[in-house]
Amino acid sequence: MSNPQVGLLYLIPGRGDTLRINGRARLLRDAPFFDRLAVKGHRPKLALLVEIEEVFHHCSKSFLRSALWKPETWAPGAAPSRARIAKSLERPDESLEDLEVYYGPRYGGRPYG
Repeated sequence: MSNPQVGLLYLIPGRGDTLRINGRARLLRDAPFFDRLAVKGHRPKLALLVEIEEVFHHCSKSFLRSALWKPETWAPGAAPSRARIAKSLERPDESLEDLEVYYGPRYGGRPYG
């Protein structure tokens, strides 16, 4: 919060090049455009406003060397599950079993509830 500088990196799956946007950011609790951002009746409570200072592309060499887009190089089990992270950091009073159900296969189908 004390440093307003922000760098955003935009990725398109399967492509190596990226778009980089640098600028100054601030959090807004309300603005006239919040009504236009509502999704399924849910109006945002907070927004990040970025005043763009520069925009440029990065080349794809690092993605090519890392094999980022090659599924055979992925190791999703190397990191703790979303349920374990929630239990450890956000929701310590809930059982791991309940969190595994909550963050299980149906989780993506209910983004607003």
